[in-house]
Amino acid sequence: MAVSGPASSSESSWRDSNKGMSNGNIKGLILALSSSFFIGASFIVKKKGLKIAGSSGVRAGAGGYSYLYEPLWWVGMITMVIGEIANFAAYAFAPAILVTPLGALSIIISAALAHVILGERLNIFGILGCVLCVVGSTTIVLHAPQEREIETVKEVWDLATEPAFLLYVALMVATTLVLITRFVPRYGQTYVIVYIGVCSIVGSLSVMSVKALGIALKLTFSGMNQLTYPQTWAFAMVVIICVIIQMNYLNKALDTFNTAVVSPTYYVMFTSLTILASIIMFKDWDRQGAIQIFTQMCGFVTILAASSTTPSFSMRHSKHVEDGRELEAMPLQRETSL
Repeated sequence: MAVSGPASSSESSWRDSNKGMSNGNIKGLILALSSSFFIGASFIVKKKGLKIAGSSGVRAGAGGYSYLYEPLWWVGMITMVIGEIANFAAYAFAPAILVTPLGALSIIISAALAHVILGERLNIFGILGCVLCVVGSTTIVLHAPQEREIETVKEVWDLATEPAFLLYVALMVATTLVLITRFVPRYGQTYVIVYIGVCSIVGSLSVMSVKALGIALKLTFSGMNQLTYPQTWAFAMVVIICVIIQMNYLNKALDTFNTAVVSPTYYVMFTSLTILASIIMFKDWDRQGAIQIFTQMCGFVTILAASSTTPSFSMRHSKHVEDGRELEAMPLQRETSL
């Protein structure tokens, strides 16, 4: 007699989650890795452009936009766009819980290039942080759920308008407004967590919209036109708004703090919030057993542990140039003179 009931359902879920990576997940993995290379390099190129622009104009960290006239900043921006396009495509094939953690690779690339190009010294604790990020990310990737089968963008819209995700969106929007209106003016130049907090919160919302838009385009290219649905354009509008906000505050963070501080801090916060948003919206864990969920949580905790080494990324000898004089770049928190 066949076994039925909860035990059978749990066993089926366990078998489904251990079938190995699907073709979609493999494509998403390759695209995500490529994205990390481009994005990691773009941080350094943009940082170099910001420093050059800041030497002859108002720095981005002080509210200036002189970097828009600096060619090197645009080279970095184009490099980042290429990486984001690859990342965009990755979300169309694989769940966010697989794609997002691979951003750890961009931390290693940006840290290595910052050491070589910008002269920012990376000590042993910084290296440990990179290693922990990779270990945690690999653990999550190896136990990631299969991508959800979606046949129309309306299905994604239904997921995005469920009460649980709407509550998450409301909380994130409210937190962002408080950060921008109350904390950025007072603490933005002192604590990296302020600028990065805005980037990460808005980023988690943009990823959900990017994934929806990516699915719509994938279905359209396969012969099922999704461009006629207003939901597709609504997701596109959210992506545009979120990306503009992200770029603005990411530029401020890069111009005010060292790259080796910004990259891991942004990675940890952005990854954490994006995974949370994906679990709520796409219900990634509904298709997995307890063992896989526990393993992913272990990987997630490992990533969080890496954040404890982030202050050690601070490069006290890296300098900005402003008004003809050199200023030391600030770590996680500006040192108070005694």
